[in-house]
Amino acid sequence: MNLRKLGKMGLYATALSLAACTMPANGGNQTAGCKPGTGAGRSAAGLEQVTLCVTSGAKTRAFTVELAQTSMEQARGLMFRTELADNAGMVFPFPEPRMASFWMKNTVIPLDIIFVRTDGTIESIAENTIPYSTIPVSSGEPVGAVLELRGGLSAELGISAGDTVKWTAK
Repeated sequence: MNLRKLGKMGLYATALSLAACTMPANGGNQTAGCKPGTGAGRSAAGLEQVTLCVTSGAKTRAFTVELAQTSMEQARGLMFRTELADNAGMVFPFPEPRMASFWMKNTVIPLDIIFVRTDGTIESIAENTIPYSTIPVSSGEPVGAVLELRGGLSAELGISAGDTVKWTAK
């Protein structure tokens, strides 16, 4: 990363992101004190960002996620993005539980699409979805939200169905 090109705002956003997630030496993003909902400002795309925590057994991991809250934000999702950091993602909260179906049209990078029940437990994970695919990827039951992470990250971190996801929108 060329820090000269980031500028002051980019450095400030990077510092906020790093402050929201303590990275251990092994490169994972396991944190003992993950505080869901901690504000992290706005993303480069202009979306509100918050801290989201995924608990898998005794391990809790923190992610700085963009909130796709409006229908326009949800329709765009992570389309056209060329990278997604290991401690970043996007969450799509729904006002009411529903069957969720996503596709990868105009999505350049593979994603893990994580379907989250209203109680915060993971219903299922579609791992390493295929970029540009128009084949729908769907939940197996009505869900309250969908979380998208870098493709393959769920398996790398041991995140699976039944684990817990927490965040709080402002």
